[in-house]
Amino acid sequence: MTEVPGEKHTQPVSYESAGVDITKADAVKERILKALAGTLDSRTLGVGSFGSLFHFSGYRDPVLVASCDGVGTKLKIASLMGQHRTVGHDIVNHCIDDILCSGAMPLFFLDYIASAHLEQEQVAEIVTGLAQACSDGGVALIGGETAEMPGFYMPGVYDLVGFAVGVVERSGILDGSRIVEGDLLVGLSSSGLHTNGYSLARKVFGIDEDPGQLSAPIPGTSETLGEALLRPHRPYHRLLEPWMDRLHGLAHITGGGFEGNIRRIMPPGLCARIDRSSWEVPALFRLIQETGNIDTNEMYRVFNMGIGMVAFASTETAAAMREATDDACIIGAITRQHTTEQVILD
Repeated sequence: MTEVPGEKHTQPVSYESAGVDITKADAVKERILKALAGTLDSRTLGVGSFGSLFHFSGYRDPVLVASCDGVGTKLKIASLMGQHRTVGHDIVNHCIDDILCSGAMPLFFLDYIASAHLEQEQVAEIVTGLAQACSDGGVALIGGETAEMPGFYMPGVYDLVGFAVGVVERSGILDGSRIVEGDLLVGLSSSGLHTNGYSLARKVFGIDEDPGQLSAPIPGTSETLGEALLRPHRPYHRLLEPWMDRLHGLAHITGGGFEGNIRRIMPPGLCARIDRSSWEVPALFRLIQETGNIDTNEMYRVFNMGIGMVAFASTETAAAMREATDDACIIGAITRQHTTEQVILD
């Protein structure tokens, strides 16, 4: 006789007793629908069903560009500080910046939030941040998913993932093939760590063991460590949109730093030489390096060091961008490749 796993319960078992409250989840979803309503326009044909419908037109030969990413362990800082709205901005802006590097302007965005138990106010804060970032960027927040997973996530822990879809004319795709010798690298300032390097930053300051470190002031600034670490990822599409048809390439400086991200779009035989003295590294990065006694090369491999996006352009376009944009600076140039390295930081 085959044994039946487990023992028969004397009392009825429900989904709620297993840790999932469908009624509460439905209430959360209603709040989400209200939050995203303000990001929709005539292009959105349907939201809230099994799939969301979006119509776009006005392109001769459109190519869709998609990106998926997460906020990472920056979420732990947000949880320790009880501030969840900025991480909504983080994930929207990070994904938008990724598709921008292919020349695409964003169309719509979806999110995924998972936790052991859905906390209504916490989810509402996250989605409010998502909606604000989408509204600021002219992006439709057309849907997403909330998952309640008791026994998988630790209580109080959640994950946040985003999906952005944009469009570019085939003739306008940026893939690095237009980069030529003599082009200049225009660096656009970051707002902070953005969404990378937080595991190292937490270790350097011992945040997991002593969250009180987040209240400590950063020397020479008016911010605490926690405030600086929670600064939202900066979006660049509004700033760069007028220049897109004149750019030869874009590199979003995320995980892997300058070398890892710039190398992705470098044509064979060319080298990007970066002058690290061409911009002032912000105080937060200097504090991380000094406190952790971190090698300079490691810093530039992990963090953006104050430059969140690098544009590749002719000397004329680079000069015009620097003149028109307060926080743009020339940080390097494209030369012939003479070693095995395609990215050199001087």
